[in-house]
Amino acid sequence: MSVFTKVSPEELRRWLQDYAVGELEELQGISAGIENTNYFVTTSGGRYVLTLFEKLTAQELPFYLNLMAHLAEQGVPSAHPLANRDGAYLGQLNGKPAALVACLEGADITAPTAAQCAAVGALLAQLHLAGQSYPAKMDNPRGPKWWSAVLPEILPFLPGNEAALLKDEVRFQSQYRFSDLPRGVIHADLFRDNVLFDGDRIAGVIDFYFACTDVLLYDIAIAVNDWCITADGDLIEPLARAFLDGYAAVRPYTPVERSAWQVMLRAAALRFWVSRLYDFHLPRAGELTHAKDPGHFRRILELRILDDDVLAALDD
Repeated sequence: MSVFTKVSPEELRRWLQDYAVGELEELQGISAGIENTNYFVTTSGGRYVLTLFEKLTAQELPFYLNLMAHLAEQGVPSAHPLANRDGAYLGQLNGKPAALVACLEGADITAPTAAQCAAVGALLAQLHLAGQSYPAKMDNPRGPKWWSAVLPEILPFLPGNEAALLKDEVRFQSQYRFSDLPRGVIHADLFRDNVLFDGDRIAGVIDFYFACTDVLLYDIAIAVNDWCITADGDLIEPLARAFLDGYAAVRPYTPVERSAWQVMLRAAALRFWVSRLYDFHLPRAGELTHAKDPGHFRRILELRILDDDVLAALDD
């Protein structure tokens, strides 16, 4: 979503000849994010998002693009990728795999209400149910194996207390496998900036490029750790309750999910703390980039470790 690979208007005009979208009118780089290069593209036929993939390969990308198409066709309000004149969702631009996706209406929100949290919870359950009929599988590329693999690269940058916390939590999470938890397609990055609202109505969900096959409860924990917290990371109980009840109204929780809730909240916080540490201390060069504060998710993890009563959120 940062601009790592430059694309000129003339280069894009040539590339768009393979798409039935009309003539290019405007090309604008998107500076938010750290994984891919994104541009807003306005043509005489509409508005789109152009993504050039900096890490994902042409062999990996059909999982994500076909998933987006599948979910949109199942009624999930997600952006549908555009096929080129050969019927393919994936092309190549300036040496990178590239895709054009419909630009959804609406805007992201920074201070969600209980009603909006409930709507996102219901949306996530809808996504999980629709994903059950998606045949492709993808292991989580930033799951426990990745945490352990990058740990030696990150630890030298941390003060002693943070290094100890990180090692202790990776060790704690290694004790839990939860092979009996429901699994399927998860978004894995359903933060506030990846859901677009029109009032209290969800207009669309975006950025599926961390999607994978994993524990459904983990996806819920990732979302709750962003949608239902204060700026300091404390859970806001009415928002968390609204989110979890909204989800359960569409897909009820299983007994084992209830017992695993606190561990999953910690796992979700750990995943993003490790990711942000890695991106902050070991960044890639880019034209428009910014690394997010790793300390935010360290604080969330510390709070989830202390929050013995968070289990009550799934008790009813």
